[in-house]
Amino acid sequence: MKLNQKETQLITELKNQEELCLQKYNFYAKQAKDPELKSLFRKISKHEQNHYDMLTELTNGTVPHIRTKSPTAVKYEPKATHPGDQACKDFDKFLCTDVIATEKYVATTYNNDLFYFASPEVRNVLNAIMTDEQNHAEMIWKYKVANKMAA
Repeated sequence: MKLNQKETQLITELKNQEELCLQKYNFYAKQAKDPELKSLFRKISKHEQNHYDMLTELTNGTVPHIRTKSPTAVKYEPKATHPGDQACKDFDKFLCTDVIATEKYVATTYNNDLFYFASPEVRNVLNAIMTDEQNHAEMIWKYKVANKMAA
């Protein structure tokens, strides 16, 4: 599979977004106060690494395998686990709110960009990643709700 110049540019920009997500989740996993949130951030970080790797495969001319199931947003049912005082809870709420905003932005970028690709296989890959990003936001939202951090 050969990408044209515009497609290559878009994939490069998407890889940059995935790298930022990966860095953010790894950094936030170290900063979060709640061990459950740390674990969730680490889990999502692994998904972001997979997205980056899939985009790298595309730039190398290979269409990557798409998982048949998206991340477990539907199955993710967090319990109220936040152990900290209100300042710690507010800090973790900020981290959650920030990554939800990031996931919304990235999912929207995928949605907009996938229409520039001629290959239906590539569009399927990008659509699968977009769905994963939406599921990440949902998982974080569920954590916020369970821990009474949602407005």
